[in-house]
Amino acid sequence: MLHDRIKLIHNRTPESAAMFANVKRAVAITAKLNRLTLDDVDEVRTLFSELIGKKVDDGFLLIPPFFTVGGDEIRVGRNVFINQNCTFYDLGGLDIGDDVLIGPNVSIITAGHPLEPSQRRAVTVGNPIVIERGVWIAAGATIIGGVTVGENAVVAAGSVVTRDVPPNTLVGGNPARVIRSIREE
Repeated sequence: MLHDRIKLIHNRTPESAAMFANVKRAVAITAKLNRLTLDDVDEVRTLFSELIGKKVDDGFLLIPPFFTVGGDEIRVGRNVFINQNCTFYDLGGLDIGDDVLIGPNVSIITAGHPLEPSQRRAVTVGNPIVIERGVWIAAGATIIGGVTVGENAVVAAGSVVTRDVPPNTLVGGNPARVIRSIREE
């Protein structure tokens, strides 16, 4: 269950120091990656593989720029496409299945802070996100930590996903709601 994987990082601890060191590492790698063009597909794959700590397959395609503050908690399946100007905050863990399409300007945010004012600066909360096989996340959508986007689902452009998306559905709006089922023709 996703909620069993919630991370709490308290400020001024060895864990927060390690998190900050990882942010510095990720920003350095993405700065190199973001100087590349679509002509540099192999180098983009190499740098993204370095960022996540695991080799991506030859079907992986990312169009820079791309932004993250970690990278080491991102897991990517085969044949994944990430369009330009996406932001992935992966502290809580981000699993992206095979054959996923992610449109431009998509934000996938696993990190947040407590609601209580006294705790907001004291704790960073990482809440995992799972994006299952065959999902399409359209332009400008935002996915918030703690959700699963089910197999073959579509998240409409500009939507804000705050709860689980059932498989084979189209969701849209803020907060995103099921619009209809998707059936193979």
